[in-house]
Amino acid sequence: MALQFEMTEFRERNQRALAAMAAQRIDALLIFKQESMYWLCGYDSFGYCFFQCLVLRADGDLVLTTRAPDLRQAQHTSILDHIRVWVDREGSDPAKELRGLLAEKGLAGRRIGVEYDSHGLTTANGRRLDAALAGFAEVTDASGLIDRLRLLKSEAELDYVRSAARLADAALAAAIAETRAGADEGDILAAMQAAIFKGGGDYPGNAFIIGSGRDALLCRYKAGRRRLDAQDQLTLEFAGVDRHYHACLMRTLLVGESTARHQALYAACREALAAAEQTLEPGTAMGAVYDAQAAVLDRHGMRAHRFHACGYSLGAVYPPSWMDWPMFFHGNPVELAPGMVFFLHMILMDSEAGVAMTLGRTSLITERGSEPLSAAAQDLVVR
Repeated sequence: MALQFEMTEFRERNQRALAAMAAQRIDALLIFKQESMYWLCGYDSFGYCFFQCLVLRADGDLVLTTRAPDLRQAQHTSILDHIRVWVDREGSDPAKELRGLLAEKGLAGRRIGVEYDSHGLTTANGRRLDAALAGFAEVTDASGLIDRLRLLKSEAELDYVRSAARLADAALAAAIAETRAGADEGDILAAMQAAIFKGGGDYPGNAFIIGSGRDALLCRYKAGRRRLDAQDQLTLEFAGVDRHYHACLMRTLLVGESTARHQALYAACREALAAAEQTLEPGTAMGAVYDAQAAVLDRHGMRAHRFHACGYSLGAVYPPSWMDWPMFFHGNPVELAPGMVFFLHMILMDSEAGVAMTLGRTSLITERGSEPLSAAAQDLVVR
């Protein structure tokens, strides 16, 4: 087995999951999120684009149902002893085969939790699952059960998070070195990814965000490349990744001269990020963190240009997104605790002026407050 953690770690996670299931009176949990599978048993695959399910019974029994291409993947990367393969053929219905497996496990008529909120369970497959379980068992939505457990990172997990942060710093340094008038965005991306891969890192949960000129105001990846002008702006949002654990950074780099508007937006972002990080303390509600940075941005006259969220949890996640639960927004009652990892991003997009400015980094919540994991300077970079 090619496990990323010791067996003791997996046993402890299993016990935490079983305790959470008991609290919700769940006899079995049907897990469809690849992140949950990886956390519980180490199983590492992108096979969740097809129907697959990890079944955790209340006595700790684990069994995976998946396709043949993932049989050896599960055997090699996980602690699983029991793997059931459903066969690709015309008219096959893996949901019905899953029901048969549940019957074998003595779960007919029992209370079964389903991880519905998952990219690994499409609407079509969810409907097949509901049809297969109708009249078979009492079904309840158990989305988020594992997510809440994953929110608190172990020391072994934090080792990977810190490594990811170092890789993110290396990617930022590579990007700055490549940024100049006439530079191709493709060369900048290539340098960033090379720094991460050469450092032993992994693919990210979503594509790196890169945009220059007008596209610097975008917060999503879009296809197409351009060369930087003599006077330009370049927005980058990216992650260092180690064993799927992410640490993000966000920057807007300038080419040529920094305008007065860029400087004003940068000053607001830096002060807002500092205010938000000062509130990253155990017991603080996530909504209060959002409010702290929003108050600063509003005082700078940036209310029309700020977003309605300013960051989110990070962990071991899979495509299509590295954003993990939960998110910073007004009124979010989730309380911070030691061992949580968050990415805070200050984003200001002045569409009327065509000016962008961003600043973000990843922090760990400790008993004493927040610990920024990036060693990179936060100064405004002008190339």
